Amino acid sequence: MKQFYVLALMLSFVQIFGQNEEADRKSIIKSESQQYAKMLNYNVNPNTLNYDLKYQRLEMDLDPAEYFVNGTVTSHFVPNQNISSIYFDFSNVLTVSEVKYHGASLPFTQLSTKELKIDFPTALAAATLDSLSIKYSGAPDSSGSAGDAFSTSTQGGTPVLFTLSEPYGAQEWFPTKQSMNDKIDKVDIKITTPFQYNVASNGKLFSETILPGNKKLTFWQTNYPIPAYLVALGITNYTKFNDVMGTPPFPFVNYVYPSTAANATTMANINWTKDIMNVFEEYFGPYPYRNEKYGHMQFGWGGGMEHATMSSMGGFSKGLIAHELAHQWFGDKVTTGAWNDIWLNEGFATYGAHLANEKLLMTNAQFKSFLADEISYITNSTSGSVYVADANLGNTNAVFSGRLSYSKGGFVVRMMKWVLGDVAFYQALKEYHSRPNLAYNYVRTDDLKNSLLQSTGKDFTEFFNDWIYGQGYPSYQIKWNQTADKVIRFKVGQTQSHPSVSFYEMPLPIKITGTGGQVVYLALDHTSDGQGFAEALTFNVASVQFNYDNQMITKGSTVTKDTGILAVNDTAKNEMRIYPNPVKDQLSIEGISKDEKYEIYSVDGKRVNKGTISNGNTINVNALPKGVYLLKIADKNLKFIKE
Repeated sequence: MKQFYVLALMLSFVQIFGQNEEADRKSIIKSESQQYAKMLNYNVNPNTLNYDLKYQRLEMDLDPAEYFVNGTVTSHFVPNQNISSIYFDFSNVLTVSEVKYHGASLPFTQLSTKELKIDFPTALAAATLDSLSIKYSGAPDSSGSAGDAFSTSTQGGTPVLFTLSEPYGAQEWFPTKQSMNDKIDKVDIKITTPFQYNVASNGKLFSETILPGNKKLTFWQTNYPIPAYLVALGITNYTKFNDVMGTPPFPFVNYVYPSTAANATTMANINWTKDIMNVFEEYFGPYPYRNEKYGHMQFGWGGGMEHATMSSMGGFSKGLIAHELAHQWFGDKVTTGAWNDIWLNEGFATYGAHLANEKLLMTNAQFKSFLADEISYITNSTSGSVYVADANLGNTNAVFSGRLSYSKGGFVVRMMKWVLGDVAFYQALKEYHSRPNLAYNYVRTDDLKNSLLQSTGKDFTEFFNDWIYGQGYPSYQIKWNQTADKVIRFKVGQTQSHPSVSFYEMPLPIKITGTGGQVVYLALDHTSDGQGFAEALTFNVASVQFNYDNQMITKGSTVTKDTGILAVNDTAKNEMRIYPNPVKDQLSIEGISKDEKYEIYSVDGKRVNKGTISNGNTINVNALPKGVYLLKIADKNLKFIKE
């Protein structure tokens, strides 16, 4: 679910945009935290671990004018061990009237723990597909946060019914399995309503059939694995818009209130979804539900909810549209396997809105200011980690922290892009959600880390320890000066705002501008406090800028021209330095004697080059593939990046 950003830019357009997004942020997080409060005590129900839920058919008689559900849910499942009973997560407020199994009725018990226990006459064998049907009825629990899952209201004087089940609200209106370890492979949704209403839901619309008694049967079906909390309904006198989007095209389906359909500005925003879909398909990969559809169904809650194939929307700002659409890849196709790792849903969706701002909605100056505001918001406190510790799972403000789960999580994704470079980063994202063991499955932070390693060769263990599990941010003290032979030298210090991180190893973004307007960009591989760097230039330096495109989270950093570092270098003739770093062709080494032997190793410990420095104090590394290497020379181990 959704969150958005505070923008406090000087331009009035962006100021107004920011005010709207802050309103979205507050309503969304409030809605999410209320939903989360339904179940704070577990990610997995141990009573449902003994079977795999393969298919559910929801057959319901619903009238948005009545707060009541009358339904039969058929479930197909495969036991993973011999079982004599089966549990479903299900409300103890709704009344089960019958459980049918192979034509016979089975005994059952509705438990106060919101579970339905069904007993079989003989034990069912493991690894054998079986099924049963549960018939039930009643008014769903409307007390406290449980009432958020199944709601009735009015819009324009017309009754409306909608659902929002994140994270554990599905059990309030149908029996299912909600543990974050088992997605439902296929769901049929068959809803009977008074004939004047339209029903929106997941998947593909198969039929709308007029029945006797002024009734209508609407049949939706999704064949993509789906968590129970992403199954959703919307019922009212929707105006339907059927269109196509993407290349090659697939259905773009919107169910909106009649008043919304008459609003040209809102409809233009909805149509803009096609533009951001094209951007996301370019950078994230093909839309994950192309065989069915994407679209929106309007509902009565603030913000939005990323129901698979059809997001529920309380409004249609472009930022919210982008956030919900990004969730189809990150949150729906790959879904956080525990609420500790909610950043895998919300951080990536927040980054999706970054991408919309960068590519479609803002100028470069506006986007840079937007990022600066995000950094300011993230660093207004030094405490709290993106990862939600077990001890904080009962704290909805920690789980649904706009500063940490959303904004910092989104900026961590942006910093991953800075570390890897655009091409490698976006390719790695495409591979992450497409791996056979991850696609349409549940994921944890380690799954992302392992996927990145497999895609790029880059081990993000330390990065995640600092930025996901650690707290706070770094501040840098960057001193520079230039020698007479035009070599620019740096000395970089770092302080940390929180003791949970001892040092942030990061490539530092540096922009050098010459007196004649020349520009050079560097990434200083900062691995230790007080580290020195040197780069040979062909021009005189006018200025040095750090974090020039707001590539990383930092606060209180300084850049100072300091003649003192030249004096240090003049007296420290034996100090060894390598430059440029990153390097393309020639790696220069200072502080060594001629005829020094060297070896170069890749990050996996393999020696890839060796030789002797004879003249020029340079090593030709042009033939090395891009990556991180270790130069062993004169009893020193020096890390460098080949670009």
